[in-house]
Amino acid sequence: MKLSKYIDHTNLKPFARKADIEKLCADAVANDFMSVCVNPCNVTLAKQLLKGTGIRVCTVIGFPLGQNTTGIKVEEAKQALKDGCDEFDMVINVGRLKDGQTDYVRDEIAAVVRAVEGKTVKVIIETGLLTDEEKALATRLSCEAGAHFVKTCSGVSAGVATVEDVKIMKANVTGGVKIKASSGIKTYETAKALIDAGAERLGTSSGAAIIAGAPKEE
Repeated sequence: MKLSKYIDHTNLKPFARKADIEKLCADAVANDFMSVCVNPCNVTLAKQLLKGTGIRVCTVIGFPLGQNTTGIKVEEAKQALKDGCDEFDMVINVGRLKDGQTDYVRDEIAAVVRAVEGKTVKVIIETGLLTDEEKALATRLSCEAGAHFVKTCSGVSAGVATVEDVKIMKANVTGGVKIKASSGIKTYETAKALIDAGAERLGTSSGAAIIAGAPKEE
């Protein structure tokens, strides 16, 4: 798979305007990225702008804190699905995980998976807030719940994607579940290291710079 197809081209800024989403989508087309990742209010616009391009629209659920109720996350996902969203990056409830409420965490992920009717769900486990044991546990719970990807970070809470965290996640995924590395990915060298560690998707707002920094053979 070519490098550009690893990239979810991202703008989740709270002040993103229409012109910003238009530029995001234009850049995605120019670079042939896998998707654009936008806040839920921008799904409809992104879907319109990318019609016929084959580039997917991704949004975030329970972002950035993960502290909404399960019902709210489910309804947010359903609305985004109705608006045409293709992929859904949901934030887990980190507090529930740390309290040992594994059934809650697993069931919440499963509820969002059911709500989007077979579309791709990526679970943001917030590696920067977790111990290594909690990273492994969150990865396993995501797999058990039927998610398609486990994702490192939201980019809002503490932490950035690291090779070490991707390796922990890779060691704990089952059933063909994939890994998305996100937060702090700004150069080709960082992107390549994360892919080599096992990441099959990258969330970044620096996709064009990453592509520009790649050797010609890439």
